[in-house]
Amino acid sequence: MRKEDGKFIDVDGVRTHYYEKGEGTPLVLFHGGAFGHPTAADSAWDWSTNFDLLAERYRVIAVDKLGQGFTDNPKIDADYCMAATVRHGADTLRALDLGPADLVGHSRGGYLTCRITLDNPELVRSCTIVDSNTSSPGVELNGIVLGNPPEPRLSRESHKWIFEHYSYSPNHITTDWLDICCEIASLPKYQEAWDKMETEALRLKQFAPGLAADKSKMFALLRDEGLKRPTQIIWGKNDPTASLDQGWVLWDLIAKHRSDAQFHIINQAGHFSYREHPKAFNELIHAFVNTAE
Repeated sequence: MRKEDGKFIDVDGVRTHYYEKGEGTPLVLFHGGAFGHPTAADSAWDWSTNFDLLAERYRVIAVDKLGQGFTDNPKIDADYCMAATVRHGADTLRALDLGPADLVGHSRGGYLTCRITLDNPELVRSCTIVDSNTSSPGVELNGIVLGNPPEPRLSRESHKWIFEHYSYSPNHITTDWLDICCEIASLPKYQEAWDKMETEALRLKQFAPGLAADKSKMFALLRDEGLKRPTQIIWGKNDPTASLDQGWVLWDLIAKHRSDAQFHIINQAGHFSYREHPKAFNELIHAFVNTAE
């Protein structure tokens, strides 16, 4: 994965950044986090430990979500919400003309993949949800586990501390990952998003209550209708912010309607299970997408 290989495409007026490599079945990777977040500047580079090896088998596309990475911020204040992030994800699939694609989403990206699969099943061949507290019932633990990081926030030291506290082992925290995070956090658009979410309090006034309402609707749809595409869940056994119990509750909802639903646990892995054990994770993806029907 090389930064200079990044590409841009217009998605409903939003300049959207992504990486693409390989040939064959499209495999689309969505990262976690949120715009203007005070803990870490997540981006498509989160997938750097997996991207090249997956590209040996698939046409892999790793997307910077709305307002994150090198993708433009929302055009209007009303779109500083998770629903707009989901719409942008679906519109990106359409803009890239991928046809039904295998989707993989981590954390809040897992919520995005789940919602796209629920709302736009024609865009999806299979759905993989990874360590996603946002997709699961229960209390969010980020405020406890990630509380009081080093100051200043979003500095290199602070990013490293956050990733260490997310993880079972810090070995996956690479220099290039920290470089990209700090570069993104220094962009004027990141400060703009921070001001919207934190200073103007859109996180509390709009983002959080909107996401809570959207999650309630999602759980009802999973309970009553289910997902129309093959779905697997992959979870780090030692994830400190998204408990294994939460993953099982989500799987129970999905498995009620899908006999082919799968749940995989990666041992000695925290929130970034795919980075901590890239070979094992990639093999789970390969086995799943090659049997999905």
